[in-house]
Amino acid sequence: MADTGDKRPIRVCFIAPKAYPLFNPAVQGVFGGAETDLYMLSTELAKDSGFQVSFIVADYGQNSSEIIEGVRVIRSLDFSKCALSSALRLWRAMRSADADIYMLKTPSPGVPLTAAFCRVRRRILVYRTASSRECDGTYLKEHPVLGKAFGWSLKLAKMVSVQNSTDRDDLAGTMGVEAMVIPNGHRLGPVADVNRQNVLWVGRSAAIKRPELFIDLAEKYPEEQFVMICQAATGDNNFDRLVSRALSVPNLEFHERIAFNEIDAYFQRAKVFVNTSDSEGFPNTFIQACKAATCILSLNVNPDNFLAEYSCGLSCDGSFQSLEKGLDFILARDRYIELGQNGLGYVRDFHDVAKIIPRYKEAFSRLISH
Repeated sequence: MADTGDKRPIRVCFIAPKAYPLFNPAVQGVFGGAETDLYMLSTELAKDSGFQVSFIVADYGQNSSEIIEGVRVIRSLDFSKCALSSALRLWRAMRSADADIYMLKTPSPGVPLTAAFCRVRRRILVYRTASSRECDGTYLKEHPVLGKAFGWSLKLAKMVSVQNSTDRDDLAGTMGVEAMVIPNGHRLGPVADVNRQNVLWVGRSAAIKRPELFIDLAEKYPEEQFVMICQAATGDNNFDRLVSRALSVPNLEFHERIAFNEIDAYFQRAKVFVNTSDSEGFPNTFIQACKAATCILSLNVNPDNFLAEYSCGLSCDGSFQSLEKGLDFILARDRYIELGQNGLGYVRDFHDVAKIIPRYKEAFSRLISH
């Protein structure tokens, strides 16, 4: 518990507009790893009476304020409205939260807006990076105007956290911002003893995730069963074409959406989890794979070389040919079993949210005391 003595609880507000379907699985909506990460942190933090936790989400038609898993979930912007309306509704929601600390993740116009709110209201801003592209200068180059506002926001933040040491070093080099390395956390449970049946891909249809390469892989291995769970990314006009192609592959089972509270079963039935992204920070799907004792095969993403260091999968340095050879190697002699067990050991050591949340409690308490 936070050491607050006779003081009131520390009020922490998380902001991730697309996170509401995680709190209410009956609501369909696109979300990603950033939303998952903040959902896990908020619900775990709410278990401590030394903290009062709120979470700002978008308008999905729900009540203006609800208590879910000990978290006050506050409705804000409507994605169908204009930017000005969204900004005003987000500002009102932050005012309603009346928090000491506001934490968000992923670059967007909401980051400088939240930074401005914290500056005006004399509150504490905490930012967590979601991708290596935020740290290595890619985002700044691709978004000259918003990038400057993003940089201003990070320099205003009292705390910045990243998912791996490479991102920490890159952020210091490109923006002069010091950051703490804190892994993503998940709730861990027992691994079901089930028959491993397929090769799995999970993600959004964003171009950077290159989902079409998984379909290419499935076509190369007609004797193996493949499962693809792919939500339409916001603004993806080519999603229907991707779905049509996926459905044309006989050994590929396609799902557009699986509820978050049902996804673990798919990981536990997989021999291998495949990631085809060009760039990510530390994918939550990697943690989901490891906690299901499922081996990882990655085209590019391998933060801090953990796949090799902990022998829980293979990275292919961006080569599709290496991806094929990697799959051959993993499937031969059922090597995926040992690699998956290694991943399970790794995730228990480094990504148990119950072990990670004390670091945030300590940091939040320190920020409040200064």
